Amino acid sequence: MKKYIVFCFCLFCFVLIFNSCQNSFLKKWQLPEHFGQQFSIPKDNPMNKDAVFLGKMLFFDVRLSADNTISCATCHQPQKSFSDNNKIAIGINQQINERNSMSLVNLLWNQNFFWDGRSPSLEHQSLHPLTNPKEMGMNINDLEKKLQNISTYPPLFKKAFATSKINIDLIAKALAQFERTLISANSRYDKIVRGEVKPTLREKKAIQLFFTHPIAEINLRGANCGDCHGSHLTTLQTFHNNGLDKEPKDTGLEKITKKSTDRGKMKAPSLRNIALTAPYMHDGRFQNLEQVLDHYNEHIQSSNSLDILINEATNIPEGKTLSLTKEEKQDIILFLNMLTDSTFIQNPAFQNPFLQKK
Repeated sequence: MKKYIVFCFCLFCFVLIFNSCQNSFLKKWQLPEHFGQQFSIPKDNPMNKDAVFLGKMLFFDVRLSADNTISCATCHQPQKSFSDNNKIAIGINQQINERNSMSLVNLLWNQNFFWDGRSPSLEHQSLHPLTNPKEMGMNINDLEKKLQNISTYPPLFKKAFATSKINIDLIAKALAQFERTLISANSRYDKIVRGEVKPTLREKKAIQLFFTHPIAEINLRGANCGDCHGSHLTTLQTFHNNGLDKEPKDTGLEKITKKSTDRGKMKAPSLRNIALTAPYMHDGRFQNLEQVLDHYNEHIQSSNSLDILINEATNIPEGKTLSLTKEEKQDIILFLNMLTDSTFIQNPAFQNPFLQKK
């Protein structure tokens, strides 16, 4: 009995110390209070500055690809909010992939990853592009040996994980730790939320319009954006068929769940720094924000899995479309530009270490 009590006490102390270390580390990254505490970090991958630095090195290193030509940062560039401006992602040997590169922003709060949500964690997510023959094309054993033979890496792994023996599990953990630090929370919208600046009357109108679901019968006008891109994170982590096609060419979430009701559903991404990440949608079909708004306002394609929140959204009684005015569309674009965070894209901690001055 005494041994059991001692064990429980030790376990309790470990949990307290673990949580204390996590909180101390995360405070250093100044977690924004208005994003909330709905996040979790794997217990087998606690945050530490040495692992974050290692993850940053790996993220920008082209040697993680089979032909030494691309890195994670090739498709996820800091100045573009960790996306690129290609319609569809391009891998080794100029191979065209299936979907647009998603922006890597505020991933700490994410619960699943990729457009179809197939990965439950950042650690799991990182294995896909590393090993996909159309992306980075690496064999896991070859990658482990390759990094082991690069003189700079064994000491970095030793410092980060107390072992110089490199394996794919530690590679994934380091990448995940760096990506969890990619926090964007200093846009004009954030400053308004924190009370640091006062919004103009037009900005107030734009914010309200963005987050409001329209109810035409009571003349409550709204752009319906918040139904999918709600909260200060501008994503609810939900999946939607947003009416791009009558018969979706990319079945999206259905590939994962095998449910026909999920056909064409894609994750609603964060809209943080959205003005920097064109082209838009999972297939990059829209070149600018105006085209995106035109789609939602006038060109929704009906299908069996079309999201009901989109299907019923209209600003006129018994309307068939969203029916925003030209001025309202301009207000929405104003709000979207308010989400640009220049301190995020310019943050020295997020830049290519191979290009930075030593």
